[in-house]
Amino acid sequence: MMSLIRHGFMAFVCIGFLASCQTTGSKIDSDLKIKQAKIHYQIGLDSLQRGQLPKAFDELMESNELEPNQVKTLEALAYAWRLQGNLEKSESFYKRAIATAGSPSTYTNYGSLLVSLKRYKEAEIVLHKALEDPRYRKQYLALILLGDALLGQGKPNEAIKSYRKAAMMNPNQNLSQLKEAEVYVKTERLNYAQALYETMLRKQPLLRPALEGLIDLLVKRSNITAARKQLAHYLEKEKDPLNRAWASDELTRLGRL
Repeated sequence: MMSLIRHGFMAFVCIGFLASCQTTGSKIDSDLKIKQAKIHYQIGLDSLQRGQLPKAFDELMESNELEPNQVKTLEALAYAWRLQGNLEKSESFYKRAIATAGSPSTYTNYGSLLVSLKRYKEAEIVLHKALEDPRYRKQYLALILLGDALLGQGKPNEAIKSYRKAAMMNPNQNLSQLKEAEVYVKTERLNYAQALYETMLRKQPLLRPALEGLIDLLVKRSNITAARKQLAHYLEKEKDPLNRAWASDELTRLGRL
């Protein structure tokens, strides 16, 4: 009887040990898959940044298979599909990322896609979602895109407010002011536009996008002499050969007007 009990106890211990081994093995396999997924994701992200799309897709898809429905992987795939030109696929991955655990950056990137698709009202709704979290460090990006969405709906004054708020959030970027100046040009508030371009150039004399906007505006206002002076001033300071070539070509073009 005691022998049977001992055998039965040993069998129970063995079964428990085997179950424990299986659980431990499963945990190790799971941890290994997660580590591999992270490695594939990072390689995919690096490839994406280098413009190596086939390699990026290969790595990101492998990461998604090993560890499905990770927001950062879904977002990276959405961006990759956008670069590849398949906007329908891109949107589907952004929606999956939002359904999984939408972050402010996810909403911002999806809003950018919607703006590019000229689905401005949808973009406005999505971008407001991005701005709900006060901890979001890149609110200025969402605000710039929101300005684009509002402008696309024929709301220039609301767009300007959004661009100005973006400038307050991040004074180190100039995209929001460039876009504000463009709104003034589109709405024929040319004095405002010129003043803003000139203000930007006083702070950053070599800011070519601002100079391009100002030159176009001065030509529009038939002030060719002022445009030529701006270009000559730029050429005095600019050292980059490509920018210098652009400015020289502009001077030649203005000489023919």
